[in-house]
Amino acid sequence: MRITMVGTGYVGLVSGACFSDFGHEVICVDKDPSKIALLENGVMPIFEPGLEQLVARNVQAGRLSFTTDIAAGVTNAEAVFIGVGTPTRRGDGHADLSYVFAAAQEIAAALEAQSVGASDLLLVTKSTVPVGTGDEVERIVRQAAPNRVIRVASNPEFLREGAAIEDFKRPDRVVCGTDDGIARGMLSQVYRPLSLNQSAPVLFTGRRTAELIKYAANAFLATKISFINEIADLCEATGADVQEVSRGIGLDNRIGRKFLHAGPGYGGSCFPKDTLALLKTAEDYQSPLRIVEAVVAVNDSRKRAMGRKVIAAMGGEARGKVVTILGLTFKPNTDDMRDSPAIAIIQALQDAGATIRACDPEGMQQAAKMLTDVAFVEDPYEAVTDADVVVIVTEWDAYRALDLSRMAKTMRTLLMVDLRNVYAMDEVNSAGLTYVGIGKRDSALSTH
Repeated sequence: MRITMVGTGYVGLVSGACFSDFGHEVICVDKDPSKIALLENGVMPIFEPGLEQLVARNVQAGRLSFTTDIAAGVTNAEAVFIGVGTPTRRGDGHADLSYVFAAAQEIAAALEAQSVGASDLLLVTKSTVPVGTGDEVERIVRQAAPNRVIRVASNPEFLREGAAIEDFKRPDRVVCGTDDGIARGMLSQVYRPLSLNQSAPVLFTGRRTAELIKYAANAFLATKISFINEIADLCEATGADVQEVSRGIGLDNRIGRKFLHAGPGYGGSCFPKDTLALLKTAEDYQSPLRIVEAVVAVNDSRKRAMGRKVIAAMGGEARGKVVTILGLTFKPNTDDMRDSPAIAIIQALQDAGATIRACDPEGMQQAAKMLTDVAFVEDPYEAVTDADVVVIVTEWDAYRALDLSRMAKTMRTLLMVDLRNVYAMDEVNSAGLTYVGIGKRDSALSTH
């Protein structure tokens, strides 16, 4: 099929590249000429493992191209996907849908300018949008292109940063929202490679249902994270071990093992904004979601509390001390700093008078735009030299097998605070370092 992807951010670029790898002819459209110039030169505007090679392979095969001209992009397209951002709107917390609506308007206007006899079009919202957004998109395109038949569907993405290509090609499920038989048939063709491989069920629902599935899924996963983080606090208070608790409950198939790893709170481009947008939608429909409200509140307080945990580990005094932060991005295998716990942790430490050094395999360039008075160091061993504490914030593979004895020889104070429970206490202690983890026995340091 001939597919156009509007937006070359994280969702749009990964989806467009993967569609082309399925064998479809894909044009990716973006208004930013500098981004398109980078892509045409084989330079990725985001870090995602395997993406550069995927794009290069399909560009070379002639299945993937890039343009700033939306009219050229939608000409002859059978399906157009909208994959633009829906950030939190300033002032009220709702999802900002202005980019989605502007894209729909421009797509429809470009189609209307073509000959009336041109073929029908399937317009698919892949961006994460609140329930009912498809109705407004449909109204916009009907008004802007009264002489064209444009079928509007929802196809939310479920991509994890750092594993997005695998998630796209081998998903747990594909959700398609439409009550239109022709649209359903076209979406079946789009995802035919997955059905041929029997790698994922394609779930067809109503459009509003599909939109809500995305938000409900993210809210539930965020709930698991906030839940286990609160259990971790209880473990510290009672002398239990949160990792053992997590394993014990995760072996129950009704609960599952995933998203039960205690840590400094969730961040990134999805969970923070999507839980907030879901709450605002619930308010608009006078159907409050009290559990999700608690999840958001717990997570918001969690991040800065981890800064206080580090201060407590240093004996309650941070002024004049050097803190080394290992890991800045909200998770490994991405350069995404959006709502990363590291931001709040560093700010709390700086407010207490600490000097911060930071190290991250991919995120330092983005972090430098968000943080001030932080010394960014490429090498973790250089970063811990003369430090009073080393804090593991993001569980990058590069930080899972550090030479702890080497670190101990250069640190001023032999202290590790492991906010991801990467290391075992005995291992760290045997290297001469004092260990403080999350939800562990002997890690019950005050964060209040």
